[in-house]
Amino acid sequence: MEYLAGTADVAVIGAGHAGVEAALACARMGIDTVLFTISNDAVANMPCNPSIGGTGKGQLVFEIDALGGEMGRAADKVMLQDRILNSSKGPAVQSKRVQADRRLYQRVMKETIEHTDNLRLVQAEIREIRTENIDCKPRVCSVVTRLSGVWNVKAAVICSGTYLDSRVIIGEVMYSSGPDGMHAAIGLTESLEKLGLRFLRFKTGTPPRIDARSIDFSVLERQDGETPMKPYSADTDPTTLLSRPDLPCYIAYTNEETHRIIRENIHRSPLYSGEIKGIGPRYCPSIEDKVVRFPEKTRHQLFVEPTGATTGEMYLQGFSSSMPADVQLKMLRSMKGFEHAETMRSAYAIEYDCIDPTQLLHTLEFKAVDGLFGAGQFNGTSGYEEAAAQGLIAGINAARYIKGEEGISLPRHSSYIGTLIDDLVIKGTNEPYRMMTSRSEFRLLLRQDNADRRLTELGHEIGLISEERYAKFKEKQSLIEKEEERLTSTVLSPTAELNEILENAGETPVRTGLRLAEAIRRPTVTYEMLAPVDKNRPSLPDDVIFTAVTDIKYDGYIKKQLAEAEKFEKLEKRLLPPETDFLKIRGLSTEAAQKLDAHKPASIGEASRISGVSPADIAVLLIYLDSISSDRRRGGKREEKK
Repeated sequence: MEYLAGTADVAVIGAGHAGVEAALACARMGIDTVLFTISNDAVANMPCNPSIGGTGKGQLVFEIDALGGEMGRAADKVMLQDRILNSSKGPAVQSKRVQADRRLYQRVMKETIEHTDNLRLVQAEIREIRTENIDCKPRVCSVVTRLSGVWNVKAAVICSGTYLDSRVIIGEVMYSSGPDGMHAAIGLTESLEKLGLRFLRFKTGTPPRIDARSIDFSVLERQDGETPMKPYSADTDPTTLLSRPDLPCYIAYTNEETHRIIRENIHRSPLYSGEIKGIGPRYCPSIEDKVVRFPEKTRHQLFVEPTGATTGEMYLQGFSSSMPADVQLKMLRSMKGFEHAETMRSAYAIEYDCIDPTQLLHTLEFKAVDGLFGAGQFNGTSGYEEAAAQGLIAGINAARYIKGEEGISLPRHSSYIGTLIDDLVIKGTNEPYRMMTSRSEFRLLLRQDNADRRLTELGHEIGLISEERYAKFKEKQSLIEKEEERLTSTVLSPTAELNEILENAGETPVRTGLRLAEAIRRPTVTYEMLAPVDKNRPSLPDDVIFTAVTDIKYDGYIKKQLAEAEKFEKLEKRLLPPETDFLKIRGLSTEAAQKLDAHKPASIGEASRISGVSPADIAVLLIYLDSISSDRRRGGKREEKK
């Protein structure tokens, strides 16, 4: 029998990385929030890799922090190893990645939730979303638990991760389950389908966990971390990172014997037998998939990573598999250093339901249901960072929805978060979406070092950045501006000392004065090299110097991308009337008219990014907009094609 379990403004369904950020954002914005989870022991769980960040993902974490999210602060507290990926390449693709203590991360996040005002954590499985019709459109009014508890709410954010009707697959063994042995969420998909939502079926997987005592690390390549250069969060004191454990990772390799075992047992792989129906991530294939797809390779690189400071479980990055457990053990023991390996958790694949994200607005609210938002793997993405980023935006917009305020949406040129959401809602995805720096055409503008400059103003305006932190941010930006001005205006005399520095760097010496900025723009000259001739150099924090120098060194390229961003923004501001009937606009190709009618883009910019819409179609839309604007000015009404 149903009973009234409680009331709240916003229900957040799922307490993974998306749900945690969504719930914290709502609560911190003053909204009465309830966060539901299948298990209170699984809050902010890391069922896959024990790390935060990586290529493209590190940028997301810095952006989450710049907006006032929690992931960066928590990651700094649980770091086991710190590295900057692509450090030998340009700043546009450099990304921070830390190994994280997964259990400590969960504890830190759960404590944060439990000490946040306006937020309740409730262990309950949500089976149903109920709506009421307002002006002929459904609007969220309540959620129902598996135990028949009814919570009256005004909005809901679904962050169900990989739990929706999920199924674990290990060889011939298949059973209903969520990740890490948690039970699956059954019934919610059916409830949402009744609201008219369309679903996809995706798959992901995870490697085995190995007992560290059974690995011979002496024959593996050791990979130590780097001295922490910059925390993820502006709220973290950098010196505290030095007190964190610095645990090594190791590099291992498969070999021809491993590949032979895989090939001989490939008929037992559910990936190739047809048992797995869900679509998996292209950029994170299983080890058996890599062996089949790349038969010419005699070995594949793997990373042996710690999952915590007080546990012996080691994560085998790159060894994701859905092979039977007995085959997995043979594969493991065929590798150097793993001859006596003991498996603590077998690798598995997991299938789950997720929605077609083109049903969402850029605010992550569903077009068809008022007050219903989606975030994370529920939206078709893969990865903790992508989930947290969406959760933050969905939470912010759910709070603004309750307050009667307009939702925020981040344009592509503002952030990787904006790129991620725009890709999802405009292009959709036919596989678990993963963020990479190559996804953005503005990546030199979207560096991890300037995330605060791009987004902290907005975070403060929303109410997630404190006055104290905002003051520190303004001070930092002032220091960057002053240093850039100094570098641009300071002229160095053509002394023997300067020319020696230039020649040692492989650069041509000078006979006339040289501005500091011009010297820094030379490919092989660094800021540090110029210290002996830069007599009035101020003492500045490393992050201030890095951003100032990067802005100077890549000034020409940055200006080009800013010009492109300006053009992009103009197209975003050319709004299409909501009532536009694209099927009646003369000149559009049939494919474009159908795609536009299905997506209902809000602007010319959105229309231009829909697959199947050509530049010629955009030209037709621009002419159409000009014509209806002209008709409105004349007070007439344009007759469209019948």
